[in-house]
Amino acid sequence: MTRLRTHFEALSPNVRGALWMLLAAFIWSVNEATIKGLGRTLDPFQISFFRCLFGGLVVLPFLLASAGTRAFRTRRFGGHFIRAAAGYVAMALAFYSIVNMPLADATALGFTRPLFMVVLAVLFLGEIARWRRWTATAIGFLGVIVMARPGLETIDLALMAAIGGAFFVAVVSVMIKKLAETERPATIIFYFGVISSTLAVGPALLVWQTPTPIELLLLIGIGAAGSLGQYFTILAFRVGEATAVDPFDYVRLIYATLFGYLFFAELPDRYTLLGAAIIVASTWYIAQREARLRREAQSATTAPVSNSEKAP
Repeated sequence: MTRLRTHFEALSPNVRGALWMLLAAFIWSVNEATIKGLGRTLDPFQISFFRCLFGGLVVLPFLLASAGTRAFRTRRFGGHFIRAAAGYVAMALAFYSIVNMPLADATALGFTRPLFMVVLAVLFLGEIARWRRWTATAIGFLGVIVMARPGLETIDLALMAAIGGAFFVAVVSVMIKKLAETERPATIIFYFGVISSTLAVGPALLVWQTPTPIELLLLIGIGAAGSLGQYFTILAFRVGEATAVDPFDYVRLIYATLFGYLFFAELPDRYTLLGAAIIVASTWYIAQREARLRREAQSATTAPVSNSEKAP
């Protein structure tokens, strides 16, 4: 084990980050397949409640060990409430889409989050988006229209739930950026677990069905795996560059297609494949361009001062 760890740490940071992201993507995909399987007998609202509850309980000992009672201290409860409420809504909508549409479709539509982030960052974070980013965003939403099956006369609630879930995940990202200015990560995680579990109780009771022992074990696994996936994703971005690590998250489309075929006899049609390709291409372009602009800004602020600039 020690030898394996030594070999792993000898790898370049970007390779290690990519491996962490691949592991996280696999865990997310297994979790989604488990959610879809449980959705045959349990309502997505009830699954969401257990995900919030067990996910919070799993990380609580680690939060207390790392931050102690400091994790409970905050002066921004309102911000935590908005973040947790948006997170719960995003989770419930995503679970509904996973249960009621092919895994590959739900996964591909989940990748629209960066498209919503462009709009929300301009409106609430004061960021500037120029024509290239707006064009990529518009093309990405064109991919959503393609996946919606042009000419379909009825509204697909599962598809709308998947898009809505991606939007609320983008809202969560904006709130975390704002909370992170003053709040510890442990505090953000703690209040999400407490508030989201409380909000999830009511909807879960409306559709309550007592889980079997096997279902309960799977629900505990969903909560634990969800937290573990988040941890591996954080590790991936911590050790590697975002532009090198982030594209490996798209392997979830391969996992989703494979699991959908093996366990649910699902095969993506041409609209799913084309729409997913457009969404992935546009979000990848946005991520690459944002990273390049950040590097240019950092280079400008750290560039050496010329002799003429040094003169009084």
